[in-house]
Parts: sequence; structure tokens; C-alpha cells
Amino acid sequence: MGVHSLLSTFSVLSLCTTFLVVLMTEPYKSFGFISGLALESPPDGICATSITIHGYECQEYEVTTDDGYILSVQRIPQGRVGGGTNKKLPVILQHGLFLDGRTWVLNSPDQNLGFILADRSFDVWIANTRGTHFSRRHVSRNPTSLKFWDWSWDDLAAHDLPAVIDLVFNQTGQKVNYVGHSQGTLIALALFSQAKQIDKVNSVALLSPIAYLSFIPEAIIAKGLIAQVPSEIGFGEFDPTVPYVQEFVGTLCAKSGFDCFDVASAFTGINCCLNGSVLDVFLKYELQPTATKNLLHYAQTARDGIFRKYDYGNFIENEFHYGKTTPPVYDLSAIPRNLPLFLSYGGRDLLSDVLDVQTLLKALKLHDPDKLSVQYIKNYAHLDFIFGVNAKDVVFSKVMSFILQHS
Repeated sequence: MGVHSLLSTFSVLSLCTTFLVVLMTEPYKSFGFISGLALESPPDGICATSITIHGYECQEYEVTTDDGYILSVQRIPQGRVGGGTNKKLPVILQHGLFLDGRTWVLNSPDQNLGFILADRSFDVWIANTRGTHFSRRHVSRNPTSLKFWDWSWDDLAAHDLPAVIDLVFNQTGQKVNYVGHSQGTLIALALFSQAKQIDKVNSVALLSPIAYLSFIPEAIIAKGLIAQVPSEIGFGEFDPTVPYVQEFVGTLCAKSGFDCFDVASAFTGINCCLNGSVLDVFLKYELQPTATKNLLHYAQTARDGIFRKYDYGNFIENEFHYGKTTPPVYDLSAIPRNLPLFLSYGGRDLLSDVLDVQTLLKALKLHDPDKLSVQYIKNYAHLDFIFGVNAKDVVFSKVMSFILQHS
């Protein structure tokens, strides 16, 4: 891939990130739906395209959320050489915004967390949130309908994550260990702050943790242009690869005076440790759709500086949904203090800003100090935590030690 092509694609991703704070592909073909059971692996599925080609066993699962979305889940039950203990520790890997489960297996086997965990005798489960390529189905809604996209990260926390936790817990008979990146940390914090699913969770590792977005640079745009989002683009699917979406976000950048192209190579911060080969694979498979409502919820978080549920914009709708005129706040201090938490954040991360993480840590100040581990990596930015060539030694080794320590 040429430099011009690479920069152009990153410009698109940059625009999407900017819009995220300012605020149709075909449905996945069914290969026989049985919730909670392993399925025949589709030829274009994540197992076939990204895992078994490296010599790993992989199983495809599907699980239906309690609001009807059918999610794709992949399981890597053992390493390439097999063996290990019979009772392997289950680990759920949850991707971030505009990504899917392939995030964890795009690097070479010795550099990505999914394979490293499998080779260390962990039982690896890879989640894919609603709306991404392999989770574009519902028991009654079509992804071409607006109703299919009527959700925000509230719903990922309330429905998607519990469904995946239940699946893994029921399949393995063990408490799960959770590893999330970016949005994967956001929905975990939202869920566990309500003390839900805690009895099925052994430990939680959060890479580039997000709960507050007050200090990201694009917050200036969010505060000035958030009102334009619903009227200009509507509350449907937001596909960052579609030309009209790119044009719309480009217009927002121009109106704001924010030069999106200049941040094309650094919208997540200046990543220290990526290599060109993983970026080529990343650009081939990633840039996944999400809901416009989801992006608007992010924008509200940046604008208001509050970690709370989606604001419907008027007291009548808020009253209808929440029984009160303002959205409920997620109380992070309500996360059980004995739940093992590991937070790893970087000094160059523009999306998980150091000051925002400090706000998060203040909210966790009463957490049991023996159950809270914090890692700060000065030269790391957002993508280094999953694609960094040295992440195996810098981050992943710490994650595995943390899980084993609290098992």
C-alpha cells in the first residue's frame, strides 16, 4: 500500500474520530443460528480469515442479547501446540469503537494478545459488538432500518456485554477475566458501576480506559457543532467508509477550522510502536460501522464532562426513559471495591487523555488498593496498546500477571 493511500485512509479514520466527538454493507449471512453453541465456521468469518490460518483451533459462536441482537463470538481454546491444563482461565477480549474482534488477532501471532493468551494456556473469547461486520443481525430488525441502529454505548453495556459474559460463564463454568480496549473499557465501567454481572467476573483489565472525554482536543468541536448531527445525518448507521459520511464530516471540520488532515497520522496520539505491516492488515479489515446515536452519546460525554446515560435532549423523553428529567449518572464509586481492576494508559493518548484518566482514578479512590493496579506508559498512544510491536513485553505480560495474581 502506497504512502498516499495509507494517509488517505487515515484521513477517513481521523474524520470519523472528529465526528465521534462532534456528536450499507450487506447483513452477515447466517450459517445456522443456535445461541450459545459452536457453529460451522463461515469461510469469510474471523476464525477462517484471521485465526486458523496461523495454526490455531478456533470455534465460532453466536449469542442473542436480551434485546434481540445476534452477536458473533470467536473462541481460541488452546495454543498452537495444544495441551495445557484442563481448566483453563477464560478471558474475554472486547474491542473499541470502529473496530471488531479482529483487532486482537491482526498482528503476527507473537505480537497480538489473542494468540499470546492462547499460547499461555488461557481460554480466549473474542467479542464483536452489534453493528460490526459479523454482528449485523437481529431477531426481527433489518440493518437497513433505523430501528436496528437505535442504540448507544448504554446498550452495549446493558445488553451486549452481559450476553457475552453469560455465554462464556455458562460454557466454561468459571468466572471470566475481562480485557477491554477503548470503548471496551467504557462499557465495562458502565456495567460494573451498576454492580451487574459481578458474580461472574474474576478480574477486569482496561487498556486506554475511557469514562471521561473532557480533555481530548476535539472537544472544542463537540461543544460547538453537536446540534448539527441529528438534522444533517440522522439517527441511522454511521459507516466511516461511505462517501457521504466522509463528506459530511469533512464539512464539519471545515466549519470548525479544525484541520482533519493534519491529525490524520496522530488522531489517537503519536503512536510510538506500530509497524507498517500491521497497518496494512488493519486497513484491510477494520473501520467498522457504528450507530450515529452512539457517536452522539460520546459527543455528549465530551461536551458535558459527565459519565452518564444518553441524553434525549428534553425532559419529557428523559422522564419516559429514566423516570427523571436528566439522565442517570454512572457512579464509578459503586463498582465493588474488591473487584480486581488493572488500568493501563499512555502519555500520548489523545482519546484516553491523561487528565481524563486522572478523573477516572479519582472516582475510584476508595477502591481496595490491593485490587487496583495502574500502569502509566509515557510514550504510548491509543493504538500502541493493541498493535505495538513491544506491547507483548510492556502491556500484555502485565495483563497476564494481573489475571493470574487474582485467579
